[in-house]
Amino acid sequence: MPLFPTSLASLALKPALRTSFLARVCSPRIPSALAPTARLSMSNPLALFQQRGFAVVRKDGQFKTWKPITPGLRFKRMVLRDHLWKGRPIRKLTVAKRKKGGRNNTGRITVRHRGGGHKRRIRILDWQRTKPGAHEVVRLEYDPGRTAWIALLKNLKNEELSYIVAPDKVQPGDIVQSYRKPPTPDHGQHADITQTVSIERGNCMPLKMIPVGSLIHCIGLVPFGPGLMCRSAGTYGQLMATGQTGYAQVRLSSGEVRRIHVDCIATIGVVSNPNHQHQILGKAGARRWRGWRPTVRGMAMNPCDHPHGGGRGKSKGNRHPVSPWGKPAKGGKTRTKPNKYVIKPRERR
Repeated sequence: MPLFPTSLASLALKPALRTSFLARVCSPRIPSALAPTARLSMSNPLALFQQRGFAVVRKDGQFKTWKPITPGLRFKRMVLRDHLWKGRPIRKLTVAKRKKGGRNNTGRITVRHRGGGHKRRIRILDWQRTKPGAHEVVRLEYDPGRTAWIALLKNLKNEELSYIVAPDKVQPGDIVQSYRKPPTPDHGQHADITQTVSIERGNCMPLKMIPVGSLIHCIGLVPFGPGLMCRSAGTYGQLMATGQTGYAQVRLSSGEVRRIHVDCIATIGVVSNPNHQHQILGKAGARRWRGWRPTVRGMAMNPCDHPHGGGRGKSKGNRHPVSPWGKPAKGGKTRTKPNKYVIKPRERR
């Protein structure tokens, strides 16, 4: 009699049959040659199926999906990470992240739905890019604190290591440069740059040195300051107008057109991991691993806990959607005075 008389399709469709099948596979009565497999726990059928030789993981070039042998794997879809570094980060470029559970120094919860999760170390990234010269991309790494990949750079002059947000389609071995010089100690102005500028993916320079129409990310808001905007996965801005003095115009991914000083820095290219928005974690536990706690709807609360609470049945009341503190939550305007740097606001529903 074969060891697996039941097909995988029937196992996926019949949970009771799948449980009995796993119990039979993991039972101590199987032959001694399969004893290492028998010690596998029934709570981890994925490892059991992989050791048996079944094709459980599928890769289509962009995403990785799983055969639905458990409910949490049925809709799970993750971005491929085969090209990322499998080891640990550079220890001196990290710092331990101490968890607070969303609480401030007085113990009050100021950020809701936070707590638990896996231990993390914060990667220290170089947002200034003040070190001139050529830097080689050593490898791409995963950063648990952000959605984009990070790149480890090595200065070809003194072999100093640093982390930056990895631009899309940057590979290990590529050379990136920074055409930004730190302000001089005398008068605090930017020194004249006379070298030839290379408009390549990953290079950093002021807005006045970037051609109009280029896609940029890690855009600064203060002259000679760090990159602050367009830092998450797949985001970018497009330079619409610039000059040697005054302000440049940058169109962001949201459609907003904003005035930014021409001495502010930016990096050429689009942020890596653009498919992050299409991945599916598959189960609530994966959300808890990342430090997120459950979110309760206001309608499910009591009147003393939320403005939407109370009533009989699914009553929504006669007021617009608001936060637990009464602020408009869906489309309501909360800005008291307009931002003078915004030329064209983003499109609103």
